[in-house]
Amino acid sequence: MAGIAIVLDLLRKNPSFTGQTLNSYGAFSAKVAASAAAASSVAATYPFAARAFFGNGAAGVAFCDAGTGFSEDYISSIPSESIINFQYDSLKHSTKQYNIELKPLFSAFMWRNLALTSLRSFLLFYLPLLEPRANMEDEDDEDFLQDTEEDRRVDLVTPFKKSVKQIGRETAVVTTRRVLERLAVHYVSQRMAWKLLKDVPKSAARKAQRGMPSVTYFCSVTRTTSRGHFLGVLASWFVQVGIDIWRFFKSKQDDDMLDRSEKAQLLGRKIYIATVRCGASLVFASIGAGIGAMMFRPTTGQWIGCAIGDVAGPVIVAFCFDKVLHIEL
Repeated sequence: MAGIAIVLDLLRKNPSFTGQTLNSYGAFSAKVAASAAAASSVAATYPFAARAFFGNGAAGVAFCDAGTGFSEDYISSIPSESIINFQYDSLKHSTKQYNIELKPLFSAFMWRNLALTSLRSFLLFYLPLLEPRANMEDEDDEDFLQDTEEDRRVDLVTPFKKSVKQIGRETAVVTTRRVLERLAVHYVSQRMAWKLLKDVPKSAARKAQRGMPSVTYFCSVTRTTSRGHFLGVLASWFVQVGIDIWRFFKSKQDDDMLDRSEKAQLLGRKIYIATVRCGASLVFASIGAGIGAMMFRPTTGQWIGCAIGDVAGPVIVAFCFDKVLHIEL
């Protein structure tokens, strides 16, 4: 029927094409439709085996427009089969939804997070003070009595200052990461932002349920951890470089022993060391997460492996630089 519509549209635009003038366009279309219906009735009388020859092998749908004129955009308005199939498939297959959950911007200042950060920082700098006490108890009594009061005095102020600085540094790193997360949501694609903000332990548990081979599972968890841990490492790098730059400008006013070029070289070396340490932290944390997820439960093993690799990475790289390249980091 679409072919008849095309022929009628051409005849309407070119009335001299056949050499005769049509008196009524609607009457002509009615005659054509009637002849088409008659041809269909005649073809229906043929045997079943011969119907395919006459185009009646499958059930067809005809649109009868007898007595009505065709508009110019009639053919273009008929939906094609590909469009109909696409619309039908879209009902069966829905697009993937990326649910991004942003944590509060000042989550580092919540009482629980701040308490854990404070406890960790104070234990980090006050636990080493117990070692001299243990050594003193093992000494002879005579040597212990000979010690003066000044020698037995323990400096508690310096570890307190270091602990406060460590608390401020970790709080700044977490807040910087929250800012980077919001920048990622606004300036990168939704799929990439979802990967950067993904809950990695839960993702490792979902991957474990798929029955992947060990090597494939290790590579998948390692890749996911590197993406999810990237913003944290980048925030740590920003904070460390910011501290080094602040010390560089502060040393200009306090110390004039070094010239400006030497101070700039020292600043560049510190930035290089911070970059190497952060890169090592990201790489070893990703590898440790993959190993931990394979050896233990996916969620717990991924978290433990990531934490161990984050701490051990800079230490291992510093040791290799010192022993192989003779460069102190």
